[in-house]
Amino acid sequence: MPAQIATAAPVAHAALLGLGVYRPRRVVPNAEIIDKIDSSDEWIRTRSGIAARGWADKDETIVGMSVAASKDALAAAGITAAQIDAVVLATSSQMVLGPSAGAVVATELGMHDTAAFDVSAGCAGFCYALGNAAGLVRAGQARYVLVIGVERLSDLLDTADRTCAFIFADGAGAVVVGPGETEGVGPVAWGSDGSQTDAIKQDKDFQQYFAEVAAAEASGGTTVRPYIRMNGTAVFRWAVTFLEKACRDALDKAGITAEDLDAFVPHQANIRITDALVRTLGIPETVAVARDIVETGNTSAASIPMAMEQLLRSGESKPGDTALLLGFGAGLAYAGQVVRLPALSS
Repeated sequence: MPAQIATAAPVAHAALLGLGVYRPRRVVPNAEIIDKIDSSDEWIRTRSGIAARGWADKDETIVGMSVAASKDALAAAGITAAQIDAVVLATSSQMVLGPSAGAVVATELGMHDTAAFDVSAGCAGFCYALGNAAGLVRAGQARYVLVIGVERLSDLLDTADRTCAFIFADGAGAVVVGPGETEGVGPVAWGSDGSQTDAIKQDKDFQQYFAEVAAAEASGGTTVRPYIRMNGTAVFRWAVTFLEKACRDALDKAGITAEDLDAFVPHQANIRITDALVRTLGIPETVAVARDIVETGNTSAASIPMAMEQLLRSGESKPGDTALLLGFGAGLAYAGQVVRLPALSS
């Protein structure tokens, strides 16, 4: 007779227990970048809603920003790093393939022998990571999971590219996920469409780049490093036509409607996309809508925790409020879930 395999003891509910963020010291207003991209402050604000963004200095690394945000999240949750069982870090701008940033962050926080891994799902990365973390908690595989979204997208920007240079930015956000008395993280609604990879992508892979470098060295010529590129029109069309279904799926899975929401926290891609989703979904005027993009820019995997923090810090929302999160972007991929907003550190 085959041996019986034991299972971990599951818990009934997962919840967001604490939130922390890190915003770069350097704030870059539109006026600082418009000449290089032959644009204007009015054009950028009209096109995206962005007035300024944060770009990290050399010492504000992926790991450093993650550690700072995580310390605040741990303090808000009232637990120590030693109590964390797993770290799930979402990023698309870690400039090395290994080790995982999550493992390094865990060590920097003083964790020992803690499970850690990275998630690469573009701007949907935080919600992907959150879905995995909540599953680990409910399954009894971990009691507390640290979820981080972090980017240094300024490292990947061609600052003369009129389609991207004004959009992307840097920062980090972290939440602690753990057991709750009631459900605080709804089922994830997620998916992807790999047929639209050209909409947002790195413009050349490193194999191609290394071949170009070798050819340039042999001929005495020059080459151009890889950069992030985006077809904004394609992304906008996909977002306003497809993401309504993604939002409604997340609401249906949680068993609520838009009228039950206190807050809506979409990925901060473009304020026009946010406003279109609000109209399409019929979000009531009483619902707080995150528009952190105005002062923060598009921070990809970091944007949702940073936007949650802005709503809470401003008083537009409060801990325990019911919020719909929706991440979407490169892949093209999306993920969303309904959550109860967490506490902030004082």
